[in-house]
Amino acid sequence: MEDNSKKNAPARERKVKGKVEIDIQKCKGCELCTAACKEQALTLSETINIKGYRYIIANNDACTGCVNCALVCPDAVITVYRTHPVKKPVDITPENIREQLQSIVSPSK
Repeated sequence: MEDNSKKNAPARERKVKGKVEIDIQKCKGCELCTAACKEQALTLSETINIKGYRYIIANNDACTGCVNCALVCPDAVITVYRTHPVKKPVDITPENIREQLQSIVSPSK
């Protein structure tokens, strides 16, 4: 019996993410990329392209940018971009900054 919990699980937070772009009009749906994708971010579409093939679609939320899919694609229709998530700024300003600045500007005698 197949475990579907991995397919329906939300993508875990990663340090590096990827964005997959596929030229769907040139894709022949050979599924070599889906076998190479460890994150199961690629699936076969239900619709067909202009050549009559079911093409590959990407779930970029699950992609890590490993480029395995692009390496195995025989028609070179997959491009992968790696992205680094933007870090949230952290406020490191001390609470008593006004007092510290005041003591520096006009020191007590």
